Amino acid sequence: MERPGEILVIDDQPIMRKLLEEILKEKYAVVALENGREALEWMYSGHIPDCVVADLDMPEIDGFEYIKRLRESGFFTDVPLIVLSGEESSAERIKCLKLGANDYMIKPFNPEELSLRIDNLIRLRG
Repeated sequence: MERPGEILVIDDQPIMRKLLEEILKEKYAVVALENGREALEWMYSGHIPDCVVADLDMPEIDGFEYIKRLRESGFFTDVPLIVLSGEESSAERIKCLKLGANDYMIKPFNPEELSLRIDNLIRLRG
């Protein structure tokens, strides 16, 4: 049996982590962490998710810094990353895409759309 893809969710809001877990657990193995520092530590301990869904506004290491470190790492440059943010500004979206995010969605979001975007990114990476 093919293993389900593994999705890393990074959001400092427990309710958002739980919501994303519920939405994604049907199709994927979900790891939900609170901030970019935890996520980088988890990844550097040997985990490479099939896709990352990250918020921008987080303590310790925010989404921008997380994307930057992920893309500079050498190990994780190809891991698909979707920013899921409450920030609607075009400048924020452009900054994320320039740093190396593959996609950007605004909260509140459509769960089916998020799932399809994840599927597409994983398939393209395949």
